[in-house]
Amino acid sequence: MSEKKVLTPEELEALKKRHIRSFQLRRGHISQAQKRAIDETLPRYAVGYEPKLIDAKELFGREAPLVLEIGCGMGETTAAIAQMHPEVNFLGCEVFMAGVGALAKRLDEMQLENVRIVNHDAVEVIRDMIAADSLDGVHIYFPDPWRKARHHKRRLVAQPFIHMLASHIKPGGYLHCATDWENYAEQMFEVLEGEELLKNMHDGFSPVMANPITERPMTKFHARGERLGHGVWDLVYQRI
Repeated sequence: MSEKKVLTPEELEALKKRHIRSFQLRRGHISQAQKRAIDETLPRYAVGYEPKLIDAKELFGREAPLVLEIGCGMGETTAAIAQMHPEVNFLGCEVFMAGVGALAKRLDEMQLENVRIVNHDAVEVIRDMIAADSLDGVHIYFPDPWRKARHHKRRLVAQPFIHMLASHIKPGGYLHCATDWENYAEQMFEVLEGEELLKNMHDGFSPVMANPITERPMTKFHARGERLGHGVWDLVYQRI
């Protein structure tokens, strides 16, 4: 019988840091406009991933509330919220280059300077680059629902990630999640209700546009879903 392998402290630490990714990288189409934005515009907004805490004041050139956007998609919501709240700094995490290019293009066209973009896994960005108790808010809008039951383990809004995320929000800060997939909404509610660092700011799901700090603009994606009769569920929690 072979001896059981004893892991070194370094190997144990590496195992702790591993996580199931909530996304699947695939080769997607990037338009010429997006490619041009990646090459020419993105460098003005890009923040490279490295296991080192960011200095938000240095990054944005000012002191201001810091809100993390997880999964910016094509940037429509991120840019709209940044335009609505010029007094807030936004750090967007997006893994897909087409979305990164689209967001950079929007920021340039709208002449917005209060957004920075990290093209990397948000779990690792939070773990390695964000200080504890430092975020004023976090947005997770329409994350991949991973519809098949066998893929639910890949859903982002789950433990232990939510506890780690909550610990990086400062007391009094907020977490706003939204989904158009009812089964995922139910899971989100169960997970967030069970997190000791978070308190629901409403009785159950959040009314639409209920709070100015978490106002979510109506995107084409959301409007199309409502036209087709799809529900949208919002949850807003405060860090305690």
